[in-house]
Amino acid sequence: MRTATATAAAVTTTLLGAGAAAVVAGRYAADATLRPVPGRPLPGGPRLTVHSTAPGRIALTRSLATLRPGVHGLDAPGVHAVVGRVLRDVPHDPDTVVRELVRITHGTLEPGTRVRLTPQVHLGDPRSALGLDHADVDVPGELGALPAWFVPGARDTWVIAVHGLGGTREHPMVLMPFLHRHHLPVLALAYRGDLGAPACPDGISHLGASEWRDLDAAIRYALRFGARRVILHGWSTGATMALYAAQRSALADRVAGLVLDSPVLDRHTTLRNLALARGVPPALLPLAVRAAEARTGLLADDRNPVADPAALRMPVLIFSGPDDTIAPWEPARRLAALRPDRVTLYPVRDAPHGGMWNANPSRYEEVLRRFITPLM
Repeated sequence: MRTATATAAAVTTTLLGAGAAAVVAGRYAADATLRPVPGRPLPGGPRLTVHSTAPGRIALTRSLATLRPGVHGLDAPGVHAVVGRVLRDVPHDPDTVVRELVRITHGTLEPGTRVRLTPQVHLGDPRSALGLDHADVDVPGELGALPAWFVPGARDTWVIAVHGLGGTREHPMVLMPFLHRHHLPVLALAYRGDLGAPACPDGISHLGASEWRDLDAAIRYALRFGARRVILHGWSTGATMALYAAQRSALADRVAGLVLDSPVLDRHTTLRNLALARGVPPALLPLAVRAAEARTGLLADDRNPVADPAALRMPVLIFSGPDDTIAPWEPARRLAALRPDRVTLYPVRDAPHGGMWNANPSRYEEVLRRFITPLM
């Protein structure tokens, strides 16, 4: 009897210990994955070493990331640069990749500097980075004023651009020259949790489930100041916000179309991938992610899908790809298969999360042009 009691006590202690560990891990997962630092690259990409630089070129550690096609930012503390195509004909060591060095935006790149690739190509504001006139405006939101950049255009269809996890409103500047050439006004929004915007009430991201109300406020602002209709263009959780707004906003009938880049459609998998990339032990992932979902309220919202196929009333263009390790593209493929009358999926290979434009800017913009032309 004494042995059985001792065994039961040991089991109970173990279970309590595991439960406590799960709670701690859940809090850690929520903090680590849902408190992204604006402008800091998301986890998962490799740390790379700068081996050498020369005018117009840079040698980086050889990896699948440094071999990706297109245009990408390089990020390190106090440093930002932009790299272009791979220069395959330039002599280099076997463990390096030489790429075009487009510009050093900030800081210096010395041999030995540790950097990460990022989809963010521009720093500053539309005027300093692109030479585009803009106005700094405040959008009235439910938590307070939301800073935004407004780049004027002649048309009465506005594009509202919304960045995603780990990004800032500097990320959508990659498309501002294209949109400006087509005379489309652009409103680039900072929302709750961003620098200069109101804090999230509980201090953590909800993967768009509450943040969409700030996008709804931006729609109201656009309509108040001259827009007849709006196109919502979102990246990552910004794409999720666009889907929520298109389905829940009282002004959804004024949304002409949605452009979704790397949309987070399966929140559970995205949360798991982020937690794993942040270093949560694999054995604790199921319990940790469940606890994180409960803490953020996403668990209670499970019965409400991010994208209800039957609720889509406007054309949708999705840029997504199989190399996205944060938001898998299978949900985007399913959505496109369920609503081929509304949803166009453009698959992009060799592109990281939020970096579909970066892989092939000219092709991305041509696909976007064909989509938005009937909506202008």
